[in-house]
Amino acid sequence: MKQKYLKVFRSIFVSSFVIIAMLCLAGPGYATNGYFAHGYSAKNKALAGAGTALPLDSLAAATNPAGMVFVGNRVDLGLSLFNPNREYTVVGTQSPAPAFGLAPGTVESDSKWFLIPSLGANRMMTDDYSLGVSIFGNGGMNTDYDTGTFNYVNTSLPQETGVDLMQLFIVPTYARKITSKHGFGVSPVLAYQSFKVDGLGILGAQGFSGNSSKLTNNGHDHSFGYGARIGYLGEILPDLYLGASYQTEINMSRFKDYEGLFAEQGEFDIPQNWSAGIAYSPMTSLTLAFDVQKIYYSEVASVGNTLQPNLTASRLGEDSGAGFGWEDMTVYKLGVQWQSDDEWTWRAGYSYGEQPIRDSEVLLNILAPGVIEQHVTAGVTKTIGGNQEVTFTAMHALSNDVSGPNPLDPAQTIELKMDQWEFTAGYAWKF
Repeated sequence: MKQKYLKVFRSIFVSSFVIIAMLCLAGPGYATNGYFAHGYSAKNKALAGAGTALPLDSLAAATNPAGMVFVGNRVDLGLSLFNPNREYTVVGTQSPAPAFGLAPGTVESDSKWFLIPSLGANRMMTDDYSLGVSIFGNGGMNTDYDTGTFNYVNTSLPQETGVDLMQLFIVPTYARKITSKHGFGVSPVLAYQSFKVDGLGILGAQGFSGNSSKLTNNGHDHSFGYGARIGYLGEILPDLYLGASYQTEINMSRFKDYEGLFAEQGEFDIPQNWSAGIAYSPMTSLTLAFDVQKIYYSEVASVGNTLQPNLTASRLGEDSGAGFGWEDMTVYKLGVQWQSDDEWTWRAGYSYGEQPIRDSEVLLNILAPGVIEQHVTAGVTKTIGGNQEVTFTAMHALSNDVSGPNPLDPAQTIELKMDQWEFTAGYAWKF
C-alpha cells in the first residue's frame, strides 16, 4: 500500500516539474480581475470562474481546497491561448519642466499572444480523504510598448517600455469529508514570481527613486514565497451546496534588482483573498453556480500605494514609496452547467468586478492596465470511453477603459484601454 502511494506522489511531482518548465517557457499574459485570472481550469473558466461550491476537476484547490475530496481520482491538463489587447492614449501638449508630460498619441502593446498551461492531479487515499496538487499561474502586469513612453524627451535613455510579471503557484492539498456531504480542505501555497521592467530611467534621472541602479532595465528578477488556503464545502439542503475559501497573504522574497522601484525595498507580496459561493441543481442535468470573490490589492504597498503624494513626499523603493494605487476588487461570477446526455456537458458564464485603477492613477498604470471588468464565457466537455474527457472553452473580456489627468502634468489626459480573448483546451483522465 505504501509503495502504491509513493508511486502516485512520484508521478504527481514529476508532472509538477514538467509543468513548471512549461510555465516558465510560456511566460505571462493574464490581466483579468486585476492580475488574478478569471478561472483556472478549462471547466472553471467556462463558468466565468464560479466554482467555490462546484468542484469539477483537480484544479478545484485554486478556488476551494475542500472541493478536491469530491472530484475523485483524476489528472487534468489545460492549455490556454490568451490574447490581451492593450493600449494607452495621451491627449494634450506636454507642459514645460518641471512637469512630467508624455508624448501625445495612441500606443498599442506589441505582445498579444500567450500560451498558458495548467495541471492538476488528485488521489482518493480512502473514501474520506484525498491528496492532490494543483499548478496554475497569474500574471497581467505585462506590456511591451515599442516607444520611450516615459523617456521620449531623453533619447539617450532606452526607448522600449513595459513590464513582464509571472506568478506560478504549486498547491498541494489535503481534503477530508466530515460527513458524506460536508468536507474541508487545507493547502500550503508555494509561489514563484518573475519580473522585469524597462523604460523608467527618466524617473531615476529626475531623483524619484531611492536607488536608481535598482529601478529599471535589470532583466528578469525572481522571488519565492509561501502562504495557505483553507476551505469548506457542503450540501446544506437537498441539491443546494455552499462553499467558502480563504487564502492568506503570500509573503514573497524581495525583488532585489528592483529595490528602487517597489515600495519596501522591492517587496511584492501576493494579496490575501477569499471567495464564497453557492451551487444549486433544480434538476439532475442542470446546475447554477454563483460566487463572490474579494481581492485585497490595497494591502500590498507596492500595488496599493498611490502615486501622489508618495512620489514627491517619499521616493520609489522606500517604505512609503509610490505604487500602482490599486483598490481592493470584488468580483461576482455566475455560471450555468447543462448535461445534455451522458457524453456532452455545456457551460456558460458571466462575471463582473469593478476594476481596481482609480482615474488619478493612470500614469504609472500605463505599465499595468488591468482595467477589465466583464467576462463572457462558454465551453463544452465531451466524455470519451467513460474515463477520459476533453474540454474546450472560450472567453471574451469586454473592452473597458479608464481615463484621468496626468498627475505630473495636469494639462494632459491619459486613457488606458484593454479587451481580451482566450481559448482553452483541456484533457482529463479519471482513474
